[in-house]
Amino acid sequence: MPTVINWPAITAEAVHHLQALLRIDTTNPPGNELAAVEYLAGVLRVEGFEPIVLESAPQRGNVIARLKGDGSLPPLLLYNHLDVVPAEPQHWTHPPFSGDVADGFVWGRGALDMKNVTAMQLITLVLLKRNNIPLHRDVIFAATSDEEIDSDVGAEWLIKHHPDLVRAEYGLSEMGGHTLYLEGKKFYPIMAAEKGTCWLKIRARGQPGHGSVPHADHAVLHLVRAIDRLMAHPLPLHLTTTASTYVQRLARSVGGTTGLLLSAMLNPLLHDAALKAMPDRALADALHAIFHNTVSPNQLRAGYTANVIPSEAEAILDGRMLPGIDVEAFLAEVRPRLGEGIEITIEHTSPPLEVSSETPLFKLIEQQIARSDPGAIAVPYMMAGATDAKLFAQLGTQCYGFAPLKLQPATPFDGLIHGHDERVDLEAFAFGVQVLYETVHDFCARQ
Repeated sequence: MPTVINWPAITAEAVHHLQALLRIDTTNPPGNELAAVEYLAGVLRVEGFEPIVLESAPQRGNVIARLKGDGSLPPLLLYNHLDVVPAEPQHWTHPPFSGDVADGFVWGRGALDMKNVTAMQLITLVLLKRNNIPLHRDVIFAATSDEEIDSDVGAEWLIKHHPDLVRAEYGLSEMGGHTLYLEGKKFYPIMAAEKGTCWLKIRARGQPGHGSVPHADHAVLHLVRAIDRLMAHPLPLHLTTTASTYVQRLARSVGGTTGLLLSAMLNPLLHDAALKAMPDRALADALHAIFHNTVSPNQLRAGYTANVIPSEAEAILDGRMLPGIDVEAFLAEVRPRLGEGIEITIEHTSPPLEVSSETPLFKLIEQQIARSDPGAIAVPYMMAGATDAKLFAQLGTQCYGFAPLKLQPATPFDGLIHGHDERVDLEAFAFGVQVLYETVHDFCARQ
């Protein structure tokens, strides 16, 4: 007989764990994730697991737990990160590490990125064990440190030093499964690709001098003009499989003028005009980012006093590369726009990632979304940012962003991740707790 689950009680349990995690300040830097690791390890021990706690640096750590299957199919990895970005308490309605429940939300830094997913994944693993579900696949739970900086003591450290603990055929994690409303239709974008990073330092040099006698050979002017040339026009169009599939499915479903504009974006001759004509500018910006390599000048440095013309000026550029583009190809697009005399230093790179959406797990996710939210459509999409997926991919893991949240049209979401008043809607979270469990159950359980 199928196991009957009391979902309101299970959701309340997941909310309790989420609140506890939010109350542990894991702001990175410095991280101090070990306290959250120990909390999770304690919960897992009570449930009969033997979690492995790995302290990768002082007060930095990771916790791994495995629920064994019969080994007939390779494992599924549920991975998450415990660190969060800094918060500015003075701008918050509820303190960022309070875990308050108010107005139908759980509030706190990490409520969306990504301690909510940690709680969902934890409950999924616990329920499978409590209900003695027979599994074809091992289910691995991995809570890691340091994703918000560089993963040096988190996912990257794990795959270097303990790869067999996290090696899996598929992985599920953050940045996918949140409701998108477009022209009255509901979609659930599932992350199947993400852009790579290429952070650059650019430097312009000029003649120093007295600030009262400005001249043309001015380092700051050289730098500003180079940045202006770079940003004046988008980098070239690239049509990747995931981005094209995403837009095709949106276009086919919404139809009308918006559908025509979306379809036109896939035509190189019409792409720019179609983007400009999109009435939803936020959507247009997001679409631009998944069809183009991008550069954003996010840090500027020059001079040391008001009355001295500096001899050099620097900028840090946040470059993002599409799947199929390597660093040299990216630089080949950027260099000519900067012009002569601009020095370029590569500060950090990570590769782009693209996973096929034609897999049994993705097909199951599509079916699960259609069953759980009738009329909604799951679609593969590309994330403009980066996650730990590209690290686990080094072990051959096919990773999807699937942390389902059923958002209502008026539910606050955009701008909350890394923003003020980060919070997760309780009803959306309850949906995610159930849908994630049912998806993992159906994918791993012996039928």
